[in-house]
Amino acid sequence: MTQPSFHAAVPTTVIWDPALLEYRFNATHPMDPVRLDLTHRLCREFGILDDPLVRLVAPGIADDATLLTVHDADYVEAVKAASADGLPALQHGLGTEDTPVFPQLHAGAARIAEGGRLCAEAVLTGEAVHAVNFAGGLHHAGRARAGGFCVYNDAAVAVQRLLDGGLSRVVYLDVDAHHGDGTQDIFYDDPRVMTISLHQTGVSLYPGTGFPDEIGGTAPDGTSAAGTVVNVALPPHTGDAGWLRAFHAVVPPLVQAFAPEAVVSQHGCDTHEEDPLTDCRLSIDGQRQLALDIAHLAEEHCRDRWIATGGGGYEVHRVVPRSWTHLVAIAAGDPLPLRTAVPEPWRDYVRRTCGVETPERMHDDAELWWRSWELGYDPADAVDRAVMQTRKELFPHYGLDPWFD
Repeated sequence: MTQPSFHAAVPTTVIWDPALLEYRFNATHPMDPVRLDLTHRLCREFGILDDPLVRLVAPGIADDATLLTVHDADYVEAVKAASADGLPALQHGLGTEDTPVFPQLHAGAARIAEGGRLCAEAVLTGEAVHAVNFAGGLHHAGRARAGGFCVYNDAAVAVQRLLDGGLSRVVYLDVDAHHGDGTQDIFYDDPRVMTISLHQTGVSLYPGTGFPDEIGGTAPDGTSAAGTVVNVALPPHTGDAGWLRAFHAVVPPLVQAFAPEAVVSQHGCDTHEEDPLTDCRLSIDGQRQLALDIAHLAEEHCRDRWIATGGGGYEVHRVVPRSWTHLVAIAAGDPLPLRTAVPEPWRDYVRRTCGVETPERMHDDAELWWRSWELGYDPADAVDRAVMQTRKELFPHYGLDPWFD
């Protein structure tokens, strides 16, 4: 496997403030903000946030001008109204079982969105090379609708700010178990943005989209965006080997051909085998490897400019904090070795406050090996068939042979 070469440390912005915990739908909702608190605490225990090149930034509440770069005005007003009066706005996806209304809905979502903007500002000014908003990754929010626990799309805010700040091409790369439909829709007609999503197929998982024939539309000036939307719809129960095989068979060639100037990535860890809402079978080890591989793409193609977000992840005690602590450490340029022990004070805290026993190590002791695409295509393999469908749709747009030579 390819391992990126890291600096000893790199200027890194990490978005954090306890106020981010206010994005909480209700006491039984699967998106429990305790996962953010535990991630921050675990990063602290490892000393990641004490590095002099790591800068913690507390986000305020995004103003309307920021939100309107990716959302419609009527939608933003509907979110504010629902927050104030507690009434659903079902035409905008607000007040559903997945995305219920609560008083801090607008403020909580807008704070996360502001985190995305601040990440982009840090990268644009050179204050940071990498930036992480692990409270973010709300990729189901579209221009005029909420869905799947997502109200404002912080990753889209970051992408748009990079474009408005002078970058000509940005890759958005999503490895959440669910299709990144909102981000895809926002940039579907924009040839400056390549959205790439690897996810459990929409045939068996929300939101029911993200198929290989969704490849991009046309910009208002008539410029074609065909070839800038990439979807790899993987079968249920795909594990580390299949996911990493699909990633390396599709993503690096397309990123190289598109030649982006920055990468914005979404690292939903609901791909883990213990996640209660999906059917994927990844390990912490595989999720960490994906973060390393994405960091390598940014280093190789984008002068190292990389913004990483969180996303899904509903095993909130045992999985999310370990996975996203690895992500923050990788972004800071000093990855934690897989076999690192989980600090006992952190385990004690989770035991006392949550009544949960957590793993002793920062890994799942998985066997990380995957079959390279160059070794051949197996038509009997469901993962290979998914990969081939995507390659056939996208590779010809870049002069790449969709077939195995």
